[in-house]
Amino acid sequence: MGVPYVPVIGLVGTDLLARRDDMVVAPDPFGSGLKSVVARAMRPDVAVFHAQCADRAGNVSFGYHVEAVMLAEASAQVVVTVEEIVDRVTEKTADGAFLPSILVDAVVHAPFGAHPGGLTGRYPVDRDAMRAYAAAAQSDETFAAWLDEQVFGVEDHDDYVERFVPDAICGSGR
Repeated sequence: MGVPYVPVIGLVGTDLLARRDDMVVAPDPFGSGLKSVVARAMRPDVAVFHAQCADRAGNVSFGYHVEAVMLAEASAQVVVTVEEIVDRVTEKTADGAFLPSILVDAVVHAPFGAHPGGLTGRYPVDRDAMRAYAAAAQSDETFAAWLDEQVFGVEDHDDYVERFVPDAICGSGR
């Protein structure tokens, strides 16, 4: 929106503010006596999303509801990875949220790109992989080993899918 901050409803009185330096409690400037949380505006360099599909022009159908447009508008660049590239996506044909091509800098074909998370209507969360991630995140050493195997140790996206996405999730989609 081009503003330096925005009020956020519902956070006054929570312990979230003790952990965040980008939010403060502020009085209503119009004198109602109410207080609200004011959050510093986010201005990411890059926003990366994963979605169901996009067309070659960069129009995106997420397949689920998400506030992608607001984050895309705030970001300097937007990259969307997708399960498939289709002929045409319009706001009327999009399933879930629609992101217009004017906000998208790059579309990348990346089947199973949400793994180990799931993607609505496509594949479930890989609970075993999530448990392994949570266990690895318990120390710097175990997390470094996990990164070496799962991130730095793969040749490319296809290698990752082949090695780490179970057949039960891939089915015949591999």
